[in-house]
Order: sequence, then structure tokens, then C-alpha cells
Amino acid sequence: MSIIQSIRDKGAWIIIGLIALALIAFIVQDAFQGGSSRLFGGPSNTLGKVNGEKIDRIEFEEKFKQMEEQMRANNYPTDEANMLQQRNNLWDSYVQRILLNEEFDKLGIEVTDKELGDILYGPNPPQDLRQQFTDPNTGQYDAQQAYQKIQELRRQKNSAMYKNFFGEYLPALILQRQREKLQSMISGSSYVPKWMVEKTNLETSQISSISFVTIPYATISDSTIKVTDEDVKDYVNKRQQAFQQDKATAIEYVAFDAAPSKSDSNLVYQQMESMKDSFNRATDINEFLKHEYSLTPYYDSYIARREIKIPNIDTIVKQPVGTVFGPYLDPGMNGGGNYVLARIVAAKQLPDTVKARHILVATHTQDNTGQLIPVREDSTAKRMIDSIELAIRGGANFDTLLAKYSDDPGSKQKGGVYENVVSGQMMAPFNEFIFDKPVGSKGVVKTEFGYHYVENLSQKGGSNAYKIAYFSKPIYASDSTIQAANAAAIQFAGESRNQKSFDENAKKYKVNKINAADIKPLDGNISGLNGSARELIRWIFNTASIGDVSEQPFKVGDKFVVPILTQSYEKGTLDVVRARPQVELMIRNQKKAKEIEKKIANAKTLEDVSKAVNQPIGQADSISFANPIINNVGREAKVIGAAFNNNYKGKISPPIPGDLGLFVIEVKNFGAISNPGMDVKQQQMMMNQQQKYMSSGRWEEALKKSASIKDNRYKFF
Repeated sequence: MSIIQSIRDKGAWIIIGLIALALIAFIVQDAFQGGSSRLFGGPSNTLGKVNGEKIDRIEFEEKFKQMEEQMRANNYPTDEANMLQQRNNLWDSYVQRILLNEEFDKLGIEVTDKELGDILYGPNPPQDLRQQFTDPNTGQYDAQQAYQKIQELRRQKNSAMYKNFFGEYLPALILQRQREKLQSMISGSSYVPKWMVEKTNLETSQISSISFVTIPYATISDSTIKVTDEDVKDYVNKRQQAFQQDKATAIEYVAFDAAPSKSDSNLVYQQMESMKDSFNRATDINEFLKHEYSLTPYYDSYIARREIKIPNIDTIVKQPVGTVFGPYLDPGMNGGGNYVLARIVAAKQLPDTVKARHILVATHTQDNTGQLIPVREDSTAKRMIDSIELAIRGGANFDTLLAKYSDDPGSKQKGGVYENVVSGQMMAPFNEFIFDKPVGSKGVVKTEFGYHYVENLSQKGGSNAYKIAYFSKPIYASDSTIQAANAAAIQFAGESRNQKSFDENAKKYKVNKINAADIKPLDGNISGLNGSARELIRWIFNTASIGDVSEQPFKVGDKFVVPILTQSYEKGTLDVVRARPQVELMIRNQKKAKEIEKKIANAKTLEDVSKAVNQPIGQADSISFANPIINNVGREAKVIGAAFNNNYKGKISPPIPGDLGLFVIEVKNFGAISNPGMDVKQQQMMMNQQQKYMSSGRWEEALKKSASIKDNRYKFF
């Protein structure tokens, strides 16, 4: 019994030891494989640093999540490519805020409470506040109502709206005002003195006449000039600023196509064929297309034949009204294309072009992505447009009401007028009104953007127009097609564990190897591949070493990709291999220039130079800095500069290495072109304005260049 107990006791210690070893192995493995909790001071929650100030990853992700939720709530696109752009924008805002705050502190730039009050309640409030607190009866900004709402919000300290307004919105307004002050200081410091204008005028009025001999570099064979690695290295080291590179990599990859097959296409064709009768019998076309998830929404208005740019349109419009044509193949934008049924809803004669004017009271506006953003309540907009219509009927001036109320910047500066409008150019209800109603018609039209008071001014021409509904379905790859491509890619990756086997299997399976160079850590795409490649790029920078082949394929667009990492470059000066393609020609030309110089070393005149190299003497008159081009030669900056050197008047210059060859010149004459109508004051004012314009925004780029920015985003996203 005691022996058994002894074995148990010893066995227990062995088991405890094994468990401890397993736990240590697990922790160490996690530390080296990139777990969220790593040993030995591994990656923290620092997303990056700007001049030593940390950007916290958790805070960054919380803000990004809020942005994403707001975008979803407003029906903004949240696809991977768009969200990558939004993430980059958020990062840029962090960097900008840190750099600007440093400058504001140095210069003592601040925004007082009084200034903030003026921003919120003064005559020029932010656009979103103006839209929210504009009195619909007067069209004026109600600062008192805005003040009351903000004071109410101030008492709701635990609400999300409070945090957004006082934690995000107000700081952003303050930052913007500080930035405007800094921009004003920088612009105000720009000055072009009168003497500089006069000097510029003097230089640009000078002309020169020269004789010259050009010895093209092509007169010496490339094969006789060797460019060594040491030559390239020396050339780059002397010009390091011009040959800087960011962190980057290069890969080779093979791609297995998972695009729709012929059988996938036939399946969709049969489905559409079976829907033909249902589409023809549908009484509510718009509802039918929505219910069947058609890619093409219904444009419920007429479009002239010549404005319809789709496949098969000539055949479609020959069909009787009420019939359905198709299915026909439209190449589309989704790789496999779409099958389409076209139903001729109606046909009639309409004007070719129209001229109309309108006043828009907006319920929505459009952002840069094409998404609609709410502006005001529908009921408020309807009351305003009804008041406008009533006022015009009573004799009120259209232009006065337009200037006061219209929310359409595209036409407001033109009196609300749209000229030479062709059918299909406007939203369907607007299109219907201006093309279908006679000249002189006036009325209110509602579109997605809001309410329009419209007047038809004129109509020209006439031709056949059609109202056509398009029912379209994409041709997608079936599961079996995708699985077959994935299986082939997995097999290739499993059999190709190094460069040699990668190359051999590419030949064996008859797949093309494709090179993709200069891939950056935060890129979203890779050349030659359509679709987001972030997962592939993260593998490149966070996992792979040179010569590694991915163990599993990456799905990029409609392809399964197996990559091998072939090169990796750290941030800094270009190495010889990367620099050679950029500098080899220039170095070779420098060496050729030295060889040519030897041939003309004893020349005393242009005739001597001409004979030594068997090249003609050329003439160039009226050379100027204002038009720095030599006839039959081109733009040779060094030669132009030498043409105004008094030391070369009456004797030959030293050899001048240019872009195309070596030049030797002799200045014949100097002169000047007078311009008595030159207004120096006007020039000075224009140059000052140009300087101020050029300074706008450039100082922010200068701040970035001079800052120390450590960007670790690629390790996390």
C-alpha cells in the first residue's frame, strides 16, 4: 500500500511538472505568435507615435467603431475598401491634431469662450447647425433656439449625444478655428517686394543669341560604358534625399480563378428566362424589381433613344410596347456580368433638350460617396416650398426667393437655371416634369433631394423617347466553382514550400507567375488583383520572411492567391538593386560626357569642336528665361543658363553636360524685349496672391515631413 502511495505521490509531481511545462510552452508560443498578451515587452496598445506622443489603439478603435455605426445608421457604404479609407482618414486626423496642437502651444493660438459663442450663435454658424435651426418661416438662423438646445444637452452628461457634441464636435470646431488662425498668420507673412518683381521682369525680358555644337550621348555605344554597383552606390549616396524609399516588399504569386463558369452562366440564364412572364405581368414594376433584388433600379421616366447607352438598345426599342426582350448579357462590373430582361413600358415623342429653373428646399444632400445625408424634416421642407409657390403666384420675385432659400449650389449661382438638359440626366420626377409638361408650366416636384419649385422655360427639338424597365441579375460563381479553385490553390500551396518548388509547380500546373512590387504595409490592393488584399498584405509584413510561401491561399476578388515573398526593403536610402533602373542611364551619360570631353580637349573654337566630333554648328536666336526652349534641341536648362553668361561672349564655353548630350556654346549677342505696358504694382499684387495661395495647406505637409511619425497600424489592421 505504501509503495502504491509512493508511486502516486511521485506521479502527481510528474503530472504537475508536465502541466507547468505545457502552460509555459503555451504562453511562450503566444508571445512569439502575436497573441494579445505577450512577454518581454512585446507590442502594446500603442498604434503609433507622433513626436513621441502615443496614439492609443483601443481609443482609436472605439472612435472607428463609432464612425462605422454612424455610417451604417445613415446607409453609407461600409465595404472593406471604404472602411480602409475611413480608417486612414481617422489616422490622419490624429496625426494632424497632435502636430497642430504642438504649433498652437508654441504660438499661443487659442479660442476663447467668447469666440466659441460667436462660432455657434453668430451670423456664420456651422452648416449643420444652420440647417437644423433655420426658421422655416423666415429662412433665418435661430441662434436662440440653438443656444437653448445646447444648454439642454449640457445637462445630459451621461448621454451619447453629450459625449459626441462636447467630446468630438466642439473640439473639432475649436481645432478648425485655430487652424484658420495659423493659416491666416502664414498667409499674412507672404510678401513679394517690388525689387523682386522688377528683377523677375528684367530677367524674363533678356534674350540671347548663341552658336553651339551638340554631341549626342548616342554617338558613344552603350556597350563601351560599364556602370558598376560602386558607381550606382556613389551616385545615390551623393543625392540621398532624392532616393528615399518607404518600407516595402515584393512578391510573386499564382492565382486560381474562381470566376463564374459557363454552367454558372447558363443557370442564371435559365432563371431569368423563367422570370420573363412574371416581369411582363407585374403591375408595380418598382416593387417587382425590389422584391427580386434587381441590380438596376427603375427609372420611372422617359429617355430619348440617343441618350440610352446600353447593349442591344436598337433591338429593344423595336419591340412593341408592353413586351419583354431578353435575357441578354450585359458585361457589367462584377466580373461575370449580368443577364438582363428589358420591358418596354411606354414610348412617346419628347423634346431633345430643355431649359428650366428651380428652387430646391432640401430634405437630403449628397456626400462625396453619393450617399444621402438628412438636411431637414420632410414636413418642414414641404411647408417652405408651399410658401415659396404661393409667394411667386402672388407676384414675389423668383430670384429673390432663390437667393434666400435654394439649397442647390449647382444652379443657385446661375439663377436656378439648368440649360441644355437631356433626358435621363435628372431625377425621374424632375425629368418627367420638364420634358413632359409644356413650356411655361410651373409647379412643385418632389425628389430624393427634397422639394423643387420648377418653371419650364424652353424646349428644343423632338425625337422618340422610351420608358424602359431593366430586370438584371448578376452571374455569380457557384459553390462548386469556388471550391474547385480553392482546392487547386490549397494543393499548390501545400506542394510549393520554397522558391524552387514554387517555380516547378507553376510550370507543372500551367499557371502564370505574376510579380507585384513596391507593396506598402498599409496598402489595400495589389497590382494585378481586383479586390481587397489586406489579409495577404498583413501576412507579408507580420508573418512572412523572404522565401516563404503562404500555407493557405488568400481570397482576393474572384481569385485564390498563393504568394511567395521575394524581397523586403526597410525605410531609408535605396539599395543598389532598386536604384540601378533609375540612375543607370544618368551615370552612363556622365561617363559618356567624360569620353566626349577627351575628344574636344584641345579645341579652341566651335569649328574645332565640330571637326573633332563630326557634328554641325547650330544657331539659336532669341533665347529667353520666359521661353526656355532651344529650337531643334528642346529644354536644356544648363545650356539656357550658360547662354546668359557674359564670360562666354566671343569665346567657347567649357563642355556643358545636358540631358541629350554634351554642349559647347559661344554667346553671340545679348538683348532685351521692352514691355512699356508692364504694371509692376499689379504684378506685385498677383505674385503676393499666388504666394498666399501656394502656402495654403503646404505648411501642414511640411509639419509632417519634419515630424517623427511611427506608424504601427499594419501590425493590427
